[in-house]
Parts: sequence; structure tokens; C-alpha cells
Amino acid sequence: MNALTEFLAMGGYAFYVWASYAAAFVLIGGIVLWSRYELNAARQRIFVRARRTERSR
Repeated sequence: MNALTEFLAMGGYAFYVWASYAAAFVLIGGIVLWSRYELNAARQRIFVRARRTERSR
């Protein structure tokens, strides 16, 4: 258990290390969510445009 505690303490830099991991996780998660949102929005725009084109024929 002592080795785990030492590992998690990161030689006294634990706050900075774990905060960096958390920030990276949040940012990458945000990028993934934003990308999915934009992909769905683009698909919706394409669908609406295709429907409009079919109706005008």
C-alpha cells in the first residue's frame, strides 16, 4: 500500500499532475462531444437539403 501512496503522491507534484490529467480528460471529452454534435448537425443539414432538392423536381 505504501508504494501506491507514493505513486499517487507523484513526488510532491500530485496536485499538478492529476490536475493536468483531469484538464486533458475534460478537454478531450468536450472535443468528442462537440464533434458528435457537429456531425449530427451536418447530417441534418444534408438531409434537409436533399429533401428540398427532391421536392423541387
